[in-house]
Amino acid sequence: MSELPALNNETIWAILNEEIEDATVNQLIWHYLGYRYDEAAGKWDASAVGDEWRDEYPEPPDFIENRPPTVKLTRSIPPENKQLLKEQLGFKGYKVGEFGPRQTRRATMANWLLSYMSGAKSGEL
Repeated sequence: MSELPALNNETIWAILNEEIEDATVNQLIWHYLGYRYDEAAGKWDASAVGDEWRDEYPEPPDFIENRPPTVKLTRSIPPENKQLLKEQLGFKGYKVGEFGPRQTRRATMANWLLSYMSGAKSGEL
């Protein structure tokens, strides 16, 4: 796996503005869910992944290409953090006609990462 960008507001904006490749955005989510690639074994190690993810996805899912894991990701964001993109970053969303499922999924992933950052700052993680 390539080196991941720092988890900060600049990275979140880069995800929303499609300045970071889809593969890297997936890798960010995988990393913070606990998935690690074991180079020596040539397979994914999910031992640090929560049961609610590991049971359904023993290997990390592609959040960009597949709706079901993105729905699960959305549901895993605490209700108080559902609007963080708007509240913390002032993200106004995408313009009608200029977005599709891929952008919507990237926004979900960005919001999940922002929620993760919020939990890390408050010591919940």
